[in-house]
Amino acid sequence: MRTKLFTTISLLGLTLLVSACSPKPANQETAPSSEVAPPMDGMGDMSGMSAMSGMAMEADAKTGSGTGTITEIDKTAGTVTIDHEPIPAVGWPTMTMAFKAAPEILANAKVGQSISFDVSVKGTDAEVTAIHAKK
Repeated sequence: MRTKLFTTISLLGLTLLVSACSPKPANQETAPSSEVAPPMDGMGDMSGMSAMSGMAMEADAKTGSGTGTITEIDKTAGTVTIDHEPIPAVGWPTMTMAFKAAPEILANAKVGQSISFDVSVKGTDAEVTAIHAKK
């Protein structure tokens, strides 16, 4: 019974905390526009960011190196598909996947080639930044 009560009180407190941190609806009074600094070039509209000040932002890109075999190259889409071994630095097991790659990287790549490669991962975006032919 005490555990249920404690859980209910904790959830109620969490609900109040979240609602206190939530931005006000548009129909409520807001600060005059003269008090709001204009966005910096390239930053876009940053209004509402104060409500997110305590949230963790997406981490910087993770980088790692792997080995594998090129199974497909799509120069039009700018991708290379690699059947690769685990890449512990980015937390990936063995798998086959398509990566973004710059045209200069794709220029020397060949299907069936055994390679080592460098990868940069940010969120769900993965890009091969270098390909080295294995000897």
